[in-house]
Amino acid sequence: MKRILVTGGAGFIGTHLCERLLQEGNEVICLDNFFTGSRRNVQPFLANPRFELMRHDIVDPILLEVDQIYNLACPASPVHYQANPIKTIKTNVLGIMNMLGLAKRVKARILQASTSEVYGDPLQHPQTESYWGNVNPIGPRSNYDEGKRVAETLMMDYHRQNGVDIRIVRIFNTYGPKMLENDGRVVSNFVCQALRGKDLTVYGNGEQTRSFCYVSDLVEGMVRMMNQDGFTGPVNLGNPGEFTMNELAEKVLALTGSKSSIVYRPLPENDPQRRRPDISLAKEKLGWAPVMPLQEGLVPTIEHFREVVAASLLEKD
Repeated sequence: MKRILVTGGAGFIGTHLCERLLQEGNEVICLDNFFTGSRRNVQPFLANPRFELMRHDIVDPILLEVDQIYNLACPASPVHYQANPIKTIKTNVLGIMNMLGLAKRVKARILQASTSEVYGDPLQHPQTESYWGNVNPIGPRSNYDEGKRVAETLMMDYHRQNGVDIRIVRIFNTYGPKMLENDGRVVSNFVCQALRGKDLTVYGNGEQTRSFCYVSDLVEGMVRMMNQDGFTGPVNLGNPGEFTMNELAEKVLALTGSKSSIVYRPLPENDPQRRRPDISLAKEKLGWAPVMPLQEGLVPTIEHFREVVAASLLEKD
């Protein structure tokens, strides 16, 4: 049994990670400032004596005794990280410095949830970990993109200078139950629009691509990375299956049975045209590869949003 800190633990991915760690018999401290996380997500864990919920912002230092730290604390969708870009930068820079300082003091292993956004609008396809990226440092997405890049820099410098035991994973598009309806991600947007009978909004011509990893597959990769000795990363965690936005929209319409139409809007600034991970390193070092096909993973995701939409309609009544 380990004592494990999960920052951002009440968020979408964090909740699934906390559940997995509890199932393995660990003590879990879930730390969240509830900017995008939700108490409702972790409500089922509160009766577990091995689970502790703390309201805290990692921009402020904290003293804890833990064996492992999963740092997931940062808004991860454009709607949320652009809502307060300076706060996003602080979370990525000051926050990771506080977590690294904690890891250094208590000799804990720390895993940083980085992102495929460090590759920007990539000129290399698919993206390998050796690719340095094509990122606009002054664009509307740079508070997140560059913030995550600086966080990786700090992870490596704390490791080289102070011997901190680090792990870096670069997370590609992830979906599944417990996603927020208003997070602005393409899966939640399409599903909620379809369930509400609204037109599905596709930006650009819909031929830009993304790769979608089901959340349980991602959590499996993160846990394997944390418990892998002798490998710091970074390592890509994502599903190499590549789909256009048009293909995703058609799948959502078919699975929801919606009669909604597809409408096209201008592409946001610096929106990547293609995104697909090369997961050769994850296969080699972690023995990991995703197992959930998009078609199957969308089913429980849609059921989650059916409940969310139904609940919101009841509240309005």
